Amino acid sequence: MERTFIAVKPDGVQRGLCGEIIKRFERRGFRLVAAKLMRASEEHMKTHYADLKAAPFYAGLCQYMSSGPVFAMVWEGRRVVKLARMMLGETDPAESKPGSVRGDLCVDIGRNVIHGSDTVENAKREIQLWFKADEMLDYASCAQAWLSE
Repeated sequence: MERTFIAVKPDGVQRGLCGEIIKRFERRGFRLVAAKLMRASEEHMKTHYADLKAAPFYAGLCQYMSSGPVFAMVWEGRRVVKLARMMLGETDPAESKPGSVRGDLCVDIGRNVIHGSDTVENAKREIQLWFKADEMLDYASCAQAWLSE
């Protein structure tokens, strides 16, 4: 099974959207294997967003992401990286379809509620950055047989 990293950003935590986001992932059939509420340091965020270092918004993004609580999660499931990105919607909420997290819950690109890994490789890197191996659970879900062949 594939794993992905999902984080509810400070605006999503402050707006009380963690439960809504968990609900959407659970309803899709994904399995939560790790979660923690934390305040990441700016240095941690610089490492997390290192691939965006040349972007003009990099410094502000790292500062913002370290300004309040973040709800970090690891979700597991078949093709979870690709499907989670579809669930999140476009980075710019104005370009996101209704039914997506950003399409339903956001209006501004700078407050787009959620982060999700964009590739399987980045998911592995981000999961290792945010979680220790012993913080992730491996368990059998009784619903698994009803999700896929």
